Amino acid sequence: MLKITRYDHTQKLVWDNFLENCKNGTFLFKRDFMDYHKSRFDDFSIMIYRGSKLIALVPGNIDQNNVYTHQGLTYGGILIHSDSKFIEYLEIFTEVFTFLKKKSINNLFVKQIPTIYNLDFNDELDYLSFITASENYRKDIISVIDLQSDFKIARDRINGYKRGEKNLLEVREVHDFDEFWNELLIPNLLKKHSVNPVHSLDEIGLLKSRFKSNIRQFNVYKENEIVAGTTVFQTKNVVHVQYTASNSKKNILGSLDFLFYKLITDVYSKHKYFDFGTSNVRDGKKINQGLLYWKEGFGARSLIQNFYKFDVSSIEKIKSLFL
Repeated sequence: MLKITRYDHTQKLVWDNFLENCKNGTFLFKRDFMDYHKSRFDDFSIMIYRGSKLIALVPGNIDQNNVYTHQGLTYGGILIHSDSKFIEYLEIFTEVFTFLKKKSINNLFVKQIPTIYNLDFNDELDYLSFITASENYRKDIISVIDLQSDFKIARDRINGYKRGEKNLLEVREVHDFDEFWNELLIPNLLKKHSVNPVHSLDEIGLLKSRFKSNIRQFNVYKENEIVAGTTVFQTKNVVHVQYTASNSKKNILGSLDFLFYKLITDVYSKHKYFDFGTSNVRDGKKINQGLLYWKEGFGARSLIQNFYKFDVSSIEKIKSLFL
C-alpha cells in the first residue's frame, strides 16, 4: 500500500537524501536549488512512501488546476530509486494520478529528463505516455557530445580555436559572475531577445554558494578584458551549458571556439557527456540553424527532450495493462 504526502520544508533533509540513491536525480532537484525561486511558483511537490520507506519524489508546482514538473526547472518527472522495476514504477504512476485526481487536478505536465542525465535506463514514462494517449505537445532537440566516443571537431571550429591562440586569448575559471553577467550576458540577451537571464546575478551567486562543485563559470580574456564566457551546470554524467555570451568580436578573435575547444578537449575530456542545450525556438517548432551548425561542429549530435501533457483521468487505461 502506497501513501502520498505533499512536501513541506520539514522534509528537506529526507527529500535531499533520497536523491543520493535515485537513478534520475540531479542537483537541480535539491531543495536548495528548487526553493531559490519559490516566490515565483506555488510548490506542489509530492513524496511517495511504501510504509515508512520513501520510494519516489515528484518535484512540482501548481497553476490553477494543473500540476507541472517543473516550470522552474529544465526537466522533471517521477524521481525513483535505483532498484525500482517497471511494476513498481507503474504502481507509483497510478497512485500519483489517483492522488492528483482527488485533489481536483486536471492535467500533469512533464518535461522529460533527457536520457543522458539518468544513471540507469529510465524510459517508463515514455511507454506510459503511449498507453495513456498523452499529448506529446513539444519536442526539443538538444545537442550532445559523447565525450568518450570518437567524435570529430570540424575544421572551421579548429580554425576558430587557432585564431584564439593567435590572439593570445586566455580561459580562466572564476568564482564570481559579475563581469560575465553585467558586461556580456545581460547586454547580449537584451539586444537579441529583449529579455534578462532566467537567473539574476544575485540568484546565480546564491546557487553557486550552495552548489560550488556543480556550477562553474569560465571566462575568456584578451589582455585582461573579458571577451566571452559560459556558465555550466555539472552533474555526475553531464556538463550542461546554461549560458554563453561574447562581445561583438567573437568571429575575429575566435573567442567562443577557443573557449569550447578548451572545455571539450581539456577541462571536461574525462566527463561522459557535454550538453550544449537546445537550438529550438517557438515551443520547439523552429530551429536556429546557425546555432545548431556551430554546436554540431564540435561533434554534438541530436537528442530529443519530450514534453508531455497527461490527463489524470487517463488512469483508467492503465488498470487493464497486464494480461
